[in-house]
Amino acid sequence: MLLRVYQVLLYLIQPLIWLRLLWRSRRSPAYRRRWGERYGFCKGKTGTGGIILHSVSVGETLAAVPLVRALRHHYPTLPITVTTMTPTGSERVLSALGDDVYHVYLPYDLPGSMKRFFNTVQPKLVIVMETELWPNMITELHRRKIPLVIANARLSARSAAGYKKAGSFVKTILNRITLVAAQNQEDGERFIELGLRRQQLHVTGSLKFDISVTPELAAKAVTLRRQWAARRPVWIATSTHEGEEEIILSAHKTLLNHFPNLLLILVPRHPERFAKARELTEKAGLTYVMRSSNTIPSPETQVVVGDTMGELMLLYGLADIAFVGGSLVERGGHNPLEAAAHALPVLMG
Repeated sequence: MLLRVYQVLLYLIQPLIWLRLLWRSRRSPAYRRRWGERYGFCKGKTGTGGIILHSVSVGETLAAVPLVRALRHHYPTLPITVTTMTPTGSERVLSALGDDVYHVYLPYDLPGSMKRFFNTVQPKLVIVMETELWPNMITELHRRKIPLVIANARLSARSAAGYKKAGSFVKTILNRITLVAAQNQEDGERFIELGLRRQQLHVTGSLKFDISVTPELAAKAVTLRRQWAARRPVWIATSTHEGEEEIILSAHKTLLNHFPNLLLILVPRHPERFAKARELTEKAGLTYVMRSSNTIPSPETQVVVGDTMGELMLLYGLADIAFVGGSLVERGGHNPLEAAAHALPVLMG
């Protein structure tokens, strides 16, 4: 009964979803494109008979990279299709994995869209990162007897309390999952409390700790640091949101009073904030270059605005210290492990 109510509500809110996509496309035109994929129309864009790996957030996508490489090593002949929900996630997949994988958007969780999608891709295995419990997708995979794994699974106390309100509906959905690979025992026990069978649970630790700096990336970072700031201190502020760039730029101006040749690399969380970060830097009266211009910062350059995708790990390699955003506003803070992989001191609000 609850599944039917859920399906009806999803159909009813589709016009609102279209309006939201159009609204977001004002800042990021990519939201206007590839709508067909969001309803399962992806013929010719994926391999068939392989593995689907789904990640929602940028952090999940980065955490999935070691997993994709391991899958490629163990199953070299199987096509891997990585799905995301946003243009930012799409760009991260393409920049991190390139031609090693196929990429499309995961369809909205409508019964027809999911059937269409799986008819096209015909996967042997589906892996979902962290905790994306889409009832129609899970039901369709169960009907087709396709194994589903929730990898790097986590479930906060707050989320568990929300799921618990759905009672037996959530239990039914959980028991259609083949395996939940939880980040820790505490998360795993929350899944058990919601009705997951213990034999479906395996505690594996967090994939985010598997992030590493390749020798090639390290060498590229050293070369770029020599070009940009061979004799200058550099700090980087990443994954910033609205309200954070102003604080960072103000702090940078204060720091310049003590370290006149200090260089800031400012990397907003979302592409739609690139132009705003540039505007705020100008307003602060700081000299800057945009990373996308490929201009080498001069000794007078005070800020580099990181307006490219897929270069965060590289840019961390140029810095002496890192600030990770989403922590000065109500976003909970973003993943500091990429900075830590470079052995950088990490600051958060």
